[in-house]
Formats: sequence, structure tokens, C-alpha cells
Amino acid sequence: MYSSVTHDIKVSVQPMFLDEQSDPDSHRYVWAYRVVIENQGARTVQLLNRYWRITDSRGSTQEVRGSGVVGEQPVLAGGESFNYTSGAPLATPSGFMVGTYEMADMDGNRFDIEIPAFSLDSPHSQRTVN
Repeated sequence: MYSSVTHDIKVSVQPMFLDEQSDPDSHRYVWAYRVVIENQGARTVQLLNRYWRITDSRGSTQEVRGSGVVGEQPVLAGGESFNYTSGAPLATPSGFMVGTYEMADMDGNRFDIEIPAFSLDSPHSQRTVN
């Protein structure tokens, strides 16, 4: 599991390779990732927008921006958490993702929180030891 804390908001991500949805012969590799967002602070916050940068092992980058996550803009009071699962396909057997969530407190102050970089590794990736 990969985790980071920004402005008292902890984001944890656990990627999982989906062998049954992947087709290496067609250069299609699919991952699911489970995200847990925990408000470890006292102020109530809302997740407004997401930004992802997805990079495959060839260095090709895709950026994804949008409102909320999985169709929701969750509100988290202090001590509350929200979790969801989503997915990402790549044309290579490995890569990584990183991003931010734009949040707002109840006074309307907006701020970004970090989504930790996490690797997408399939059993089809070649590993090299340096």
C-alpha cells in the first residue's frame, strides 16, 4: 500500500493487476486500484476534483482530470474516510500513476492533496536488477 498525508488528509492506494481483463498479446494490461481517503484533521472537507498522470514503461503519459471520484464528491468530517475502487489500462506491462485531489473546506478555501505515486507492475513485466 502506498500512502501520503497532505493538510491532515491521508490518501492510501493499493493497486492490483487484473489478469482476467488483460490481454498481453494485444498489448492491453489492466489494473484496479483501491483508494482510501482519511480526514485526520478537525475541519470538514469536500473532494471537488481529481487529477491523474499515468505513465507507461515507454514514458507515454496520459493526464486525466475530472469532477469528483467515481461520480461522487464526498464530504469528510474530521475522523471520517471514503474509499473507492477504479481502474486503469496500459499498453505496456508496467507503469506508474500519481496525482492530486482538489479539496475545499467549509469556508470555501481550496487546496490540493497529494495522491502518492504508485507502481503498476504486472507478472508480464521484465525485471532488471541494477
